Amino acid sequence: MPPRSPSSTDAGQGKSSADGATPEPAERRVARALTVKNAHGLHARTAAVLVKTANRFQSEVQIEKDGSTVNAKSIMGVLMLASAQGTVLTVSAEGPDAAEAMAALEALFEAGFHEG
Repeated sequence: MPPRSPSSTDAGQGKSSADGATPEPAERRVARALTVKNAHGLHARTAAVLVKTANRFQSEVQIEKDGSTVNAKSIMGVLMLASAQGTVLTVSAEGPDAAEAMAALEALFEAGFHEG
């Protein structure tokens, strides 16, 4: 007696398995070197804007400066970096909306955190 056709059972299992077991294609990691352009650097207000922007996304967002890495969704972490004008920070995002998070953060840095 021949075994049941694998196409009906295995194809469905393979698809479910691929959808449930491999989130890596949907989760990406992006990183960029971004320069603090505004005159007063990342002070309380600008740090709050950065944290608020990072928190709009599911992705994990981190900022690295001189070997120290902090969670970009933490106001205390961002302030501890003490980033003055001209400081180059490595910002990374990892997760399902990493590209969108990075685009929003990059725009924020480019706009000088909307300070006049």
